[in-house]
Amino acid sequence: MSDEIRLAVFDCDGTLVNSQYSIIHCMQAAFEEEGLTRPDEESIRRIIGLPLTEGISFLNPKISQNVVGKIQEAYSSFWQVLRKQSELDEPLYPGTAEVLEKLIARGWILGIATGKSYRGLIATLEKHKILEMFESLQTADKARGKPDPEMLINAMNDVGAPAENTFMVGDTTFDMEMAVNAGITAIGVEWGYHHASELKTSGAHIIIKNYLDLPNVLDDIRSSS
Repeated sequence: MSDEIRLAVFDCDGTLVNSQYSIIHCMQAAFEEEGLTRPDEESIRRIIGLPLTEGISFLNPKISQNVVGKIQEAYSSFWQVLRKQSELDEPLYPGTAEVLEKLIARGWILGIATGKSYRGLIATLEKHKILEMFESLQTADKARGKPDPEMLINAMNDVGAPAENTFMVGDTTFDMEMAVNAGITAIGVEWGYHHASELKTSGAHIIIKNYLDLPNVLDDIRSSS
């Protein structure tokens, strides 16, 4: 029975939603709040997908864990302000909802593995009215973050999907490495925050340029395996 279950796990930021501008704004404001030089935009884009504390440490390896914690708190506060003021900029990428609906109609089970917090993920999915499409929600505050495979293993266990029928769809090297570590197929997308060549080097089985191609790509890979 389990070999008939097909699971597609999506990253969120950079794959489902384009949240880079809000992330950059909050991260730069959080660093300035602690009297530190604000990281540049490209550096912040590079860490999207990592657990927040790891991303902050990557942006400034010299700061203590105490300061990392303060920046994390400031970041979360700025993010909540944007959400409460309805100024949070994280639109769905064009074609996202249509593709998710098509996959479900074809019998795929959908999950998410993200560096977002659980509360933040729920708010984002509810905002776009796509929460009910996903049967497994894995976040970095409830499991080890990328590229550790724990979130993917948890997702497979949630729905009873075997590794050979599970696919990770993401835009960063962290997503590809997590998939490889979990022993599943990695599918990279070009519309996110890391370059296609990096995704390929990190283990992407295939890289897609157009969201609408994803259902056929998944079906083709599954039928040929």
